[in-house]
Amino acid sequence: MTMLEVKNLRASYGRIPVLHGVDFSVEHGAFIGILGHNGMGKTTLLKTILGQLPASDGEIRLEGRNITRDSAHVRANLGIGYVPQGREIFPRLSVEENLRMGLLRLKGGEAAGRQAFERTLEEFPRLKPLLGRSGGVLSGGEQQILALARSLCGNPKLLMLDEPAEGIQPSIVEEIIEILSGLRDSRSLTLVLVEQKLDFIAALVDSTFVIQRGRITGSIPAGGLADTDVVREFVGFGQS
Repeated sequence: MTMLEVKNLRASYGRIPVLHGVDFSVEHGAFIGILGHNGMGKTTLLKTILGQLPASDGEIRLEGRNITRDSAHVRANLGIGYVPQGREIFPRLSVEENLRMGLLRLKGGEAAGRQAFERTLEEFPRLKPLLGRSGGVLSGGEQQILALARSLCGNPKLLMLDEPAEGIQPSIVEEIIEILSGLRDSRSLTLVLVEQKLDFIAALVDSTFVIQRGRITGSIPAGGLADTDVVREFVGFGQS
């Protein structure tokens, strides 16, 4: 079953076109990567799928439903989760309060919220002793884990991550890889991962789409990211 289908997607910032007819699809339960240099349209693609930026043409379907003209709020309620570049946690709120912000769109009332909160803490045990701390005093890696956990409190079907390994120490990167790998099975999660660190993508995804100047120009199968000649052929850089 197809979770996400994008057809001829175009989007602009004002009069400046950024996406020039993007086509790709993601099957239910798949982990896919989006790879490309800065300025190639990766973040714009995610924001257009989310509804934060309107599509000027094309179509976006979530589990067969056309969501192209739906608001970002509706898309979130349909099961799209997002962790933006830079994390964007609430620095003055406690870790617990940040997590509870992620429960606001959850359906099912108080009982469902309590269950989702407890489940998320089991999946992210690092956060348990930090619940009373302000988000702003956490390390960058802890903030990234908090942002990921907050998004998962809403029980998304499709999770989109924008550069989650940026500026994070290697031990935390490994922890995030382990968490996401476990969530794939426990939550039947579908993942779209925008990232430039090839080792991070390679550890998680089934295949990777390459984006250049607002177009998907090719795909790299699982294992292909380890071959720097293959990567250079598509995007012009090797392992970083």
